[in-house]
Amino acid sequence: MQSTVPEEEIKRVKGLGFLRDKRYPDVFNARVITVNGKLTAAQHRALADACEKFGSGELAMTVRLTVEIQGVKYENIEPLRAFLAQYGLVTGGTGKKVRPVVSCKGTTCQYGLIDTFALSAKIHERFYEGMRGVVLPHKFKIAVGGCPNNCVKPDLNDVGIIGQRVPTVYADKCRGCKVCRVEKNCPIRIARVEGGKIVIPPGECNHCGRCMGMCPFGAVTDYVNGYKIYLGGRWGKRVAQGRAMSRVFTSEEEVLEVIERAVMLFKDEGIDGERFADTVARLGFENVERRLLSGVQA
Repeated sequence: MQSTVPEEEIKRVKGLGFLRDKRYPDVFNARVITVNGKLTAAQHRALADACEKFGSGELAMTVRLTVEIQGVKYENIEPLRAFLAQYGLVTGGTGKKVRPVVSCKGTTCQYGLIDTFALSAKIHERFYEGMRGVVLPHKFKIAVGGCPNNCVKPDLNDVGIIGQRVPTVYADKCRGCKVCRVEKNCPIRIARVEGGKIVIPPGECNHCGRCMGMCPFGAVTDYVNGYKIYLGGRWGKRVAQGRAMSRVFTSEEEVLEVIERAVMLFKDEGIDGERFADTVARLGFENVERRLLSGVQA
């Protein structure tokens, strides 16, 4: 249906997180940011009230953990934003900028290896909020997964983080048991007993940590906790599989530094309209990784 709202105004409010509903001449859907996929009970109640006061009475979940208040008339946009602000809620999540981070529930999940909620909140504050004024060649998506189960598909984002637990094998403690509990409990079946000793091939292990404490004789008890970072993933009309950087990072600050360097490299080196996956392919993954690890941007 033909819009009664001027085109420049449609573009402006889109930047505020209000996307036009094509079925109506003056109606929009408001994207409300959840920071890391969590809302308080008070915020849930506020969203319910807001969609009744200013929208159609319906809420919709997006695939990137934002909430849409549907059916917002153009004249209700600013009153809605003012109402949400009382509860610490904001609209947004559009444009050629860092987009809201997507986090799995690894903090509370039995398989989670890192505090995904806390890391995602830091990423949100530093990059979504802190870089709102930074215009990029295209949108830039970040996902945080708590383990190699990859529930939020980190390797299909511009930058993806996956929690890691890298095992240390003490072969001298291995008894070469006929039924090895480490081998039996490996979910990807790469741990194996060879020559009477347990072997976990470093190049094949996905660092899920599921073998931790399985050996009663202490052959596999120590681990290094960390983060794997994927670069250049993309989902959509043209899918690109992100590639993992060559090292496992052992601190949140290292992860945040790499993300910041990736965003700034994209800003400086990306061509308008291309995704980060295309920038990485054009510059070469090894070159991009070297620059991100060294901090060199030119």
